[in-house]
Amino acid sequence: MEGTREIKRRIKSVQNTRQITKAMKMVAAAKLRRAQERAEQSRPYAEKMREVIVSIASGTTGVKHPMLQTREVKKTGYIVITSDRGLAGGFNANILRKLASIIRERHKSKDEYAVIAIGKKGADFLRRREYPVLDQITGLSDTPTFADIKPIAAKAVDMFAEGEFDELYVLYNEFVSAIQQTPKEVRLLPLQEMAVDGQDQKESSQYEYEPSAEEVLNELLPKYAETLIFSAMLDSKASEFGARMTAMGNATDNASEMIDKLTLSFNRARQAAITQEISEIVGGANALE
Repeated sequence: MEGTREIKRRIKSVQNTRQITKAMKMVAAAKLRRAQERAEQSRPYAEKMREVIVSIASGTTGVKHPMLQTREVKKTGYIVITSDRGLAGGFNANILRKLASIIRERHKSKDEYAVIAIGKKGADFLRRREYPVLDQITGLSDTPTFADIKPIAAKAVDMFAEGEFDELYVLYNEFVSAIQQTPKEVRLLPLQEMAVDGQDQKESSQYEYEPSAEEVLNELLPKYAETLIFSAMLDSKASEFGARMTAMGNATDNASEMIDKLTLSFNRARQAAITQEISEIVGGANALE
């Protein structure tokens, strides 16, 4: 059995760790509230833009745009969103596992796909396993702005428009609650289903376009795709803080449980030491008689 000094040292070490994990949990909880609010605030803008695009695509005769049309898939692009830091439970592992599974199912060679990584954890994982990574962005703040992500989002959309990709997907953790984040795959481009959604056709408002519907589409469609990527980024940030808060909460609980067990061991060791000392004293006294 360990001596009382060693056990006390371990208890002190675990107590220090618990202080850290408890503080990290509180910080993550505070950041989660702000991130959740930003994710919710971004949705009305994307929904209104979608309404306008649906109105043009479904209500104007002869309007065509490359981003609305499906073509033969020769190469697929994936945007995968992870975090820059760990200590967030299965947040990064779950989305990277989903990406690896999708690629195994759909592609036979690396020439058929390419990946754009947002977040250091994802970029490092993909490069270590020699995935074809076209570009990456790391070091984003906890409150990213559209300007932070626009260059890489615009690059992905331009590559589709120029025919380098025939499909474009984004993979991220969808925020459900503080204790539940779901890995999700969303097809960004092409946006063909927008033009054939009967419900949207009925509910969309009527607009007049100047100079023309085609010009409006040329401006709105790339911005809409970029907005979807930014919305996924905000959702992923909220999921990251939720996962980190849960992970640090579990770590704090585990540390408390470990301290209880170590305290029990300490008390037993101290009792055993006292009993041994008493036995030695009694034995010594008996020897003197």
